[in-house]
Amino acid sequence: MSIQRIRSKRAKTNALLADPELKDYVPDTQSFDRGTVERMLEKYGMIYVKPVNGTFGRGVIRIEKPGPSTPYRFHSGTTRYEFPTFGEMYRKLLIVKRPKPYLSQQGIQLLKHQGRRFDLRIMVQKNRKLSWEATGMIGRVAHPRKIVTNYHAGGTPMPVQKLMTAHLRNGQWPSFEARLLKLSVSVAKALERRFPGLKEIGIDIAVDEDLKPWILEVNTLPDPFLFKRLPDKSVFRKIYAYAVAYGRFKSRRRKS
Repeated sequence: MSIQRIRSKRAKTNALLADPELKDYVPDTQSFDRGTVERMLEKYGMIYVKPVNGTFGRGVIRIEKPGPSTPYRFHSGTTRYEFPTFGEMYRKLLIVKRPKPYLSQQGIQLLKHQGRRFDLRIMVQKNRKLSWEATGMIGRVAHPRKIVTNYHAGGTPMPVQKLMTAHLRNGQWPSFEARLLKLSVSVAKALERRFPGLKEIGIDIAVDEDLKPWILEVNTLPDPFLFKRLPDKSVFRKIYAYAVAYGRFKSRRRKS
C-alpha cells in the first residue's frame, strides 16, 4: 500500500486554509522576501522563517523586533544576532539562511516549562476501520539555547499533561485534551480532501497564553519512535501496529 508524502509546507498550509473551521488555527503564512518580512515583523513583532521543504527544524530562524526602541535580532541554531537597522539584519539573514525557498510565518509565543518553550506533536493515523484516529500526543521542550523543539535538535520529549499542569486550572485537562484530539482529526480530514493518499500525519501544535492551539506544521512522514519516550508504552504499540497495518513498516515483533 502506497503512503503519500507531501513535502511542501505551503501546499499543506493552503489545504488547511481552505477549511473554514481550521483557517483560524493557522498562523499567518506568507512568501519570503524583503517586503513581506518587514511588514510581518512590523505587524507581529516576531516571525519565523523556514524552508518550504524541510525536516527536523533545520534552517528555521526566529526574527524579532518587539518595539521601536529595540534592535532587530534573529536566532538561528544556537547563535543570536542583533542589528540596528532592518537592512543590516536582512542582509545577514540572506547569508545565514539555507540556499533554498523559504516562507515567513507569524510567530506564536509558546508556553514554557521551567523557562523553556514547548509545543506538542500529535500523531493521527488511519485505523483498521480506515477512519482517522488521534493515536498519540507528546510534548517537546526546546533545548535551552535553541528555538526549535524537535527531538533531533536537542528537544526533550515529555507527557503533555505534565507540561500543561502549570497552565490549566484543576479539572481543565480532560476538556483541553479532547479539544486537541478533535482538532487533530479535523486537520487530517482536511488534508485528505486535498491529498487522498495520506495514511498518517504528525501535527505540530503551539499553545499560546490564552490556551489557543495553533497549527504550526504538519508532517506527512512523522517519526513514530518519538512516542517510545512516553511512560505509557501502549501509546507507541498502537501507533506502530497501525503503521504496520497500512504498510509503512513490515510486520515484526519489536521491543517497546
